[in-house]
Amino acid sequence: MAIDKKFIDQFIKVTSKAALASSYLIGKKDKIAADKAAVDSMRSELNKIDMRGEVVIGEGALDEAPMLYTGEILGTKKGSTFDIAVDPVEGTNFVANNLPGGIAVLSIGEKGNLFKAPETYMNKIATGKIERGVVDLDFSIEKNIKNLSDFKNKDISSITVCILNRPRHKKIIDNLRNLNVNLKLIEDGDVLGAIYVSDPKYNVDMFLGVGGGPEGVLAASALDTYNCHFQGRFIFNNDKDIKEAKSMGIKDLDKKYELNEIIKGDSIFCATGITKSEVLNGIVLEKNNYKSETLVTHKNSNLKKIIKKVNLIDEWYLFQTTNGLKKK
Repeated sequence: MAIDKKFIDQFIKVTSKAALASSYLIGKKDKIAADKAAVDSMRSELNKIDMRGEVVIGEGALDEAPMLYTGEILGTKKGSTFDIAVDPVEGTNFVANNLPGGIAVLSIGEKGNLFKAPETYMNKIATGKIERGVVDLDFSIEKNIKNLSDFKNKDISSITVCILNRPRHKKIIDNLRNLNVNLKLIEDGDVLGAIYVSDPKYNVDMFLGVGGGPEGVLAASALDTYNCHFQGRFIFNNDKDIKEAKSMGIKDLDKKYELNEIIKGDSIFCATGITKSEVLNGIVLEKNNYKSETLVTHKNSNLKKIIKKVNLIDEWYLFQTTNGLKKK
C-alpha cells in the first residue's frame, strides 16, 4: 500500500516546527536544550496527526524521557498505522555553536517497513544510482574507487568522497589521499552526509564510514526515492549491544543490509534546515514569520524536492518559547 499524499504537508510541518523551536537556541552553547526544544515540538505536532505511529527509531528508551523514545505511540490513535524514525536535531553541536549543518529529521514508513536499528554503530557506504556490483561494503576501498571511476567514466582524481573526520577513519582517509581522490571531510551529520550523493549538484560521488545505526536507517529512507545505492553493516563490539540486537530479532550479526532491506515499501522522509548547509537553508525569522526549507521525498509519488515555505509563528507558541528561554 502507498502512504496517502495528504500526510506530506503534515510531516513537513512537524520537522519545520521542530527546526523553528531549536533555532531559538542557535549559538547558545546548549546542545541539550536545542535538542529538547525540537523533541517537545516534534512530539506535540505528531500527536495532532490522525494516525497511530510507533517510534521504532528514537532517542533512547522509555526511562530516558522526555526524549522521543523507542516504542512510544504518537498521533490521535485514529487512521493509518505507521512506523516512525526521528532525529529531532542531527548536529546538536552545530546548532549550539551556530555552525552549518543542523537539521530536524523524520521518516515515516508503513507498519513493519522501517528497520528497527539497535543503538550501535554501522559501517555504511552510499553512492548515486549505479549498477549492482559496482560498489560494495565487502570490496576494498581501492576496488570501490576504481569501479566507481570506471562506471562514471571519470578519473580517480575527479572522484569526491564524503567521510566523517574522526580518528576511527584515519586509515581510510589516508588510503583515500593515497588514491588521490577528493575528500569532503565533515565533522558530524551522517544523514546529511549521505544525502550529498543524491544529486550531482553536490559533487559527492561516495559517502562512507562508520556512524550511527539509527542514522543509517534515516539516510536510507532519504536515498530510496532517488534510487541511490546504500549498504550498511552493524558493528557489535560488546555483550550489551549483542544482547539488544538478538532481542530485536537480529540473528546474523555480520549481515550486510541492502537499502531495500532497511526501507521496505512506501515511505516519506523530511529534513528541515535549522542552520544553513549546502543542501538546506536554515530557519530565518522575520517578525511574526519564519522561512523554512525542507527536503521531502515520497517514494510512491516519486516526490523529491526542497519545499520552501513562509510560515506564521503562532503567538502562543512564540510566547511559550521565548518565556522558556528567559527562564534559563
